[in-house]
Amino acid sequence: MAVSRFTDRTVAEFLLARGVEVHPTDLADPHVYQALPDAPNVVFMAGQKFGTQGQPSRTWYTNTVVPALAASRYRESRIVAFSTGNVYPLVPVNSGGSTEGDTPAPIGEYAQSCLGRERVFEYAADAWGTQVSIIRLNYAVDLRYGVLVDIARRVMTGQPVDLRMGWVNCIWQGDANAMALAAFGAASTPPLTLNLTGSETLSVRDVALAFGRYFAREVVFSGNELPDALLSNTTRMQQLFGRPRVDAETLMRWVAEWVGAGGTTSGKPTHFEQREGTF
Repeated sequence: MAVSRFTDRTVAEFLLARGVEVHPTDLADPHVYQALPDAPNVVFMAGQKFGTQGQPSRTWYTNTVVPALAASRYRESRIVAFSTGNVYPLVPVNSGGSTEGDTPAPIGEYAQSCLGRERVFEYAADAWGTQVSIIRLNYAVDLRYGVLVDIARRVMTGQPVDLRMGWVNCIWQGDANAMALAAFGAASTPPLTLNLTGSETLSVRDVALAFGRYFAREVVFSGNELPDALLSNTTRMQQLFGRPRVDAETLMRWVAEWVGAGGTTSGKPTHFEQREGTF
């Protein structure tokens, strides 16, 4: 079952054709929840990131109040709740990345509201015994969207590649999906918190140069690498679920082939280069 506003009707039709039961619903309306079907397992993915700078109140409502409504309605369910690695501070590149035990220090209102979402699900676990896994994801990549697609398109079109956030983690969307679903088996009270990303730390400069070789393009850069970045340690993820099936080199080759062949993209850049937390 899929619950969404489905502002793009073709998405609902795509799901219906594959046997998914769709429920067009505005989750911001507190009156809709009792009409939703019961479910033993709930993946919570609703959230707002882009537009936060212009509409911070909408972001806070979407990222904290909506989770509270969903957590209350599905308090008897197991919940896998998506969060973000943005709840961590920037860390030294050679640190190995933030671990789940590190104290969150979110930069900007988007990241702050995402930490609020986590606290809501922690409350549900504490107050109602809800079994929860909190997934701190960054960054998922498929062929139409993601950090690697952003870099590849910039190289392909001759636009400068920003080096201010000089290192990144990323993971194939299929692996992220599989591990998120596997996290139902690890849901607990208090919640399991899990960094979900690739196990490799990628240099943005090196990635751009690799795409430049593939496209036979000269790469243009702007800015310089700084000694820290938004990075996550995946030791716990690997202990539970192993390493991602698709490594960074393979994923980069897929993205290069797709972008080079003129494959469609979402047209929604990730703004991964943001260091000030403004989206």
